[in-house]
Amino acid sequence: MFTNSVKYAMKAVLFLAVHSNEDNKIMVKDIADPINVPKAYVAKLLQELSKQKIISSTRGVKGGFYLTKTNLKQPIINIIYAIDGTYRMNSCLLSLDNCNENKPCPLHKIANPMRSKLINSLKEKTFEDLSFEIQSGNTFLPL
Repeated sequence: MFTNSVKYAMKAVLFLAVHSNEDNKIMVKDIADPINVPKAYVAKLLQELSKQKIISSTRGVKGGFYLTKTNLKQPIINIIYAIDGTYRMNSCLLSLDNCNENKPCPLHKIANPMRSKLINSLKEKTFEDLSFEIQSGNTFLPL
């Protein structure tokens, strides 16, 4: 359902949510290894997320990527929209261009209610929520 880019971006942002703040910025090289994603790929994704103000960054000797309190309050879906746009979350599971409520594909009526629920959940859950779940041991993510 999610592209590799979105998965990698989510892992990187969750790493930042758990390990960073305005006083503790993290360099790309220190993110790439723990989340098992190539450094150049992580750098590209984080630069895009920073450009769209989903995460924060500072250049220079004490620079790096981090999440502010404002960043932590953002919904998870912002990562998906920033990396893949809105089309991917709403596209047909069979990749049919003309699939819609009036002309549904065979999977449309099965998938659409679940897709709507997933999108709503991703709009409600924040980086802070998922960070708390990881730190409390309720969920697992190798960081």
